[in-house]
Amino acid sequence: MDSPEISQAVAALRLRLDGGRRTLLGITGAPGSGKSTFASWLQQQFGPELAMVVPMDGFHLGNAIIDGTPLRQRKGAMDTFDVGGYLSLLQRLVRRDESVVYAPEFRRTLDEPVAASIAVPASVPLVITEGNYLLAEPPQWKEVRAQLDEVWFMDTPPELRLARLVDRHVEFGMDQAAAEAWATGPDEANAALIEATRRNADRIIPWH
Repeated sequence: MDSPEISQAVAALRLRLDGGRRTLLGITGAPGSGKSTFASWLQQQFGPELAMVVPMDGFHLGNAIIDGTPLRQRKGAMDTFDVGGYLSLLQRLVRRDESVVYAPEFRRTLDEPVAASIAVPASVPLVITEGNYLLAEPPQWKEVRAQLDEVWFMDTPPELRLARLVDRHVEFGMDQAAAEAWATGPDEANAALIEATRRNADRIIPWH
């Protein structure tokens, strides 16, 4: 998975951690760009005592909130997340004044977030958070960005990204036609918005 850009990024991150303070690293990119896979790989480079992954997807609005509303057909769009809850969690992680902070995660098998599923001890110096809108412009999302020391943008070929999305949707229950329609519809609308934020990233990570 290494490339010169990734090797340089990881080396710089190791140097940053030498200072002893906690670092919050954001990984962003369009749907299907490989954020979760890369965040998991990055955690493995440091080990669980030094790095934890806290996905933004744990702050999806629950289906009980969006079912029967227009949001249901746009699940994954910016306004289908609890940005205030996510911001509060990041602020707690920055303060590092609790022995452990519990974060939610999104379970694709349930299509729901599950509270208090990830334990982040105060001793962990690197918290990696990945999500679509870490560089978005609305005020609360700018507050999210302000909590993060760096944000890296995943640069993935569009055809690969779309193929991954379709496969993911099929894996979790959609038929092929529905998966393709969602990947080229709501997912692609979100992707266009996210791609427009790449200029604000600290690093561009080529991911093939």
